[in-house]
Amino acid sequence: MSSTPKFAHVVLQTSQLAEMRDWYCTVLDAHVVFEGHGLCFMTFDEEHHRIALLGAPVPLERKTPTTAAMHHTAYTFDNLDDLLDRYESLKEKGIEPKVPIQHGVTTSLYYQDPDGNFAELQIDNFATADEATAYMHGAEYGADPVGVSFEPELMARARQEGTAPEELITRAWALKTSPDLPNPLPILTGA
Repeated sequence: MSSTPKFAHVVLQTSQLAEMRDWYCTVLDAHVVFEGHGLCFMTFDEEHHRIALLGAPVPLERKTPTTAAMHHTAYTFDNLDDLLDRYESLKEKGIEPKVPIQHGVTTSLYYQDPDGNFAELQIDNFATADEATAYMHGAEYGADPVGVSFEPELMARARQEGTAPEELITRAWALKTSPDLPNPLPILTGA
């Protein structure tokens, strides 16, 4: 039996190396490990690099909805308070989510980098992978695997007022507090 690999890093090709570096360092609270020769390696944890940027020798076009490419990378926080703290911190710096989605299995904020790639900041809504998988096999997820949008500002305010995370990380809460938001799928796909 072969061993199972673990995810190490993602490399993004860009012609906006400085802008992309600054954006990822801000959004992920990352730091540069090495930069030079058209490369930039960044990390935010114990790995020597989690994100690398490869500077293109020619100008590149921004990703479009009709570009075949990786759609997004996702980064998980330990709990809702940590996710909302990052939301507040980024908002103060003028960086806001393109679309927040209550997937049910995760509570997610999708941000768009300068090249048009999405970075999902999320929390898992279940304590174990088995519980998450069971939810994904259930009726709510089966009827709508994408989920619904919500207002992160309302979530942050409710949490500050003492609403329990267990209530806030449900589709029911999102639908109750933000019933008129559009379907998030067209925003994710650019359709």
